[in-house]
Amino acid sequence: MSKEEKIQEEEIKNTEQQAQTEENQEVAKDEPTAEELIQQEKDKYLRLFAEFENYKKRTTRERIELFKTASQELMTSLLPIMDDFDRGLTEIKKAKDKELLKGMQLISDKLKSTLQSKGLSEIKVKPGDAFDSEIHDAITQIPAPSDKLKGKIVDAVEKGYKLGDKIIRHPKVVIGQ
Repeated sequence: MSKEEKIQEEEIKNTEQQAQTEENQEVAKDEPTAEELIQQEKDKYLRLFAEFENYKKRTTRERIELFKTASQELMTSLLPIMDDFDRGLTEIKKAKDKELLKGMQLISDKLKSTLQSKGLSEIKVKPGDAFDSEIHDAITQIPAPSDKLKGKIVDAVEKGYKLGDKIIRHPKVVIGQ
C-alpha cells in the first residue's frame, strides 16, 4: 500500500470515528441525565405542593366567610320583627303604661343583645350625616330645612344593619335638597 492510500484510510477512519462520536453526543443530548430527571421531578413536586397550599388557604378563607354569613337569611327575616318592636315601644310610651313598657323593653333588649352576640349591628344614622350611596338608600329628597342639611341626611325612615362587615339591609333615608 502506498502512503497516499494509508493516509486516505486513516482519514476515512477518523471521519467514521468523528461521525460515531457526534451520534453518541446527539443520543446523549436526546436522553436526559439522571440529575436532570431528578431536577424535573423536584420541580413538579414543588409546583404541586405550592398549588395544594394555595388550595388549602382558599378553602379556609371561603369556609370562614361562610360561617360569618351563614345566619344572614335568619337575621334578614328577623329584622322586620325588630322594627315592629321599635314601633310598638314607641306607641306604648305614648300610652304611658309603665308596666307594659318595662316588659316590652326587656323582651326587645334581650332580642337585640342575642342578635348582637351573633354579629348583627345597627348602622347608626343621624340627621346631618353625609349621604353615602354605598351605605345609605335614599328613598326621597325634600327641600332642606336649613342650609346645613343640603345634600345631607334629613331623616332616617328605616334602620340599616350589618352582619359582621357585610351590610344586610341599607338604612333608608331622606335627603335634603
